[in-house]
Amino acid sequence: MPQNAPIQSLRTACVGCLLGTAVGDALGLPYEGLTPRRAARLLGPAEHQRLLGRWGMISDDTEHTAMVAQALLVSGGNLDRFRRSLAWRLRWWFLGLPAGIGWATLRAILRLWIGIRPERSGVYSAGNGPAMRAAILGVAVADSVALRALVQASARLTHTDPLAESGAWAVAWAARSASLGLVEPAQYLSVVRETLAADGQVLTGLIEQAVVSVNAGESTEYFAQALGLAQGVSGYVCHTVPVAIHAWLAHPQDYRAAVGAVIRCGGDTDSTAAIVGGILGAAVGPAGIPHAWLHGMIDWPRSVRWLERLGERLARSRMTGQRQRPLPLCVPCVLLRNAVFMLIVLAHGVRRLLPPY
Repeated sequence: MPQNAPIQSLRTACVGCLLGTAVGDALGLPYEGLTPRRAARLLGPAEHQRLLGRWGMISDDTEHTAMVAQALLVSGGNLDRFRRSLAWRLRWWFLGLPAGIGWATLRAILRLWIGIRPERSGVYSAGNGPAMRAAILGVAVADSVALRALVQASARLTHTDPLAESGAWAVAWAARSASLGLVEPAQYLSVVRETLAADGQVLTGLIEQAVVSVNAGESTEYFAQALGLAQGVSGYVCHTVPVAIHAWLAHPQDYRAAVGAVIRCGGDTDSTAAIVGGILGAAVGPAGIPHAWLHGMIDWPRSVRWLERLGERLARSRMTGQRQRPLPLCVPCVLLRNAVFMLIVLAHGVRRLLPPY
């Protein structure tokens, strides 16, 4: 975001990114791990929230994005302070007994708890953890050099495979472009080619395939199948990110269509929908997110209003260049919420054992 951009524009992008991430995450969560065919038979189309009746709740994708936003607040963009703050937030998040946590992220947090420094805590993995929390960085950090350093710091806290970092960078730049209204597939691909190192060439090639597919008018579902993901998009960054980028470029101003497209692809739907939702939310703002989807979320204490306030505070911090106090979060409430959430997730697991198959 340019330094002279109106505060309202930055607020819209920050709040839209956070809410867009949360809504996509909550909408995709009930479909996670299902093939497209089974999801259609068991749950039907993603027309409304459905984790608990017609209500939805967030998962780790939104929680990590909120932790990144909080770390940006208290660090003022300073790289070392950001890294330390995010590391401590990951430590305490783990103690809250979250229902879902990736294997690489779990090992990295345990390494943090035994005293390994944040610069060395990551494990070699190309999972999509760094990518799922990267969109808010692209929206909130104006300087491209600082953005790259912060994306790298966030990624390497948990994942050291260069592909994971490259995927996070691709998502951050997509969110940055979306927030500025710069949605030109060829231009985005040019930046990706120039900025991803040799280790990111595999991902660059896949993003290039996504751009070619979008230009040919192919659907995101067709593109996923062409990548061999007919049974669902995995948590591998070279699967998640190209599919998410395709959905964004195919529907750059249509939040409902982009999020719905990745959910129909099946697999790791909460993460793909959270990534796409963050990018599209930055483009269309809160007003562009379907009202029923947004207000169908009943999560607490990370509620819709809490995320709005976080986005507003982050926008003020980035416009003034001053550090801000983190937005308070009730720790006992988090523990209670996570216990209830675990029961709901277990109930969904039992439901999946039953027909229709």
